[in-house]
Amino acid sequence: MKNNWTVKVFFLTFFLAIFFSILANYLGKLNNIVLMLCIIMIVMVGIIFDLIGTAVLSCETKVLHSRASQKLKGAKEAIRLAKNASVVSSFCNDVVGDVCGIISGSLVTILVINLCANNNLSLFNVIFASIISALTVGGKAIGKKIAVKKSNDIIYFVGKIITIFKKEK
Repeated sequence: MKNNWTVKVFFLTFFLAIFFSILANYLGKLNNIVLMLCIIMIVMVGIIFDLIGTAVLSCETKVLHSRASQKLKGAKEAIRLAKNASVVSSFCNDVVGDVCGIISGSLVTILVINLCANNNLSLFNVIFASIISALTVGGKAIGKKIAVKKSNDIIYFVGKIITIFKKEK
């Protein structure tokens, strides 16, 4: 049970949900415009991570090995991501993507309550929640299409980003 991803992802999700729920409560006290911008940013993060999670499942390691043989920065990290595709995909799609979906839903609820309390807009709840849901699902659908077509480039790009934050040995 030492390297059991299921147990790790359970606790990771649990603590991320606590953190983001506290953050959502804080954000709920912000100006409604700022709150809308936060919701859009959270939706975008969910879409981006969903794109990465899909790309890692469909990338070809031989293309990444070719880039690594050319000593291209980030290629080794991209190979590491591809070799751990199920864990990376689970983290990106399930942990980050789902937590972003839950938090954006919570923030939409807070925003709608704020707007309805100030303006008696009961229909606004349905419309705004529907817009955010459509943006999330539509964005993820577009992202999946891009992820499958450009998977090697996406994972290589993520590998390059990882090298920025990686400590040199």
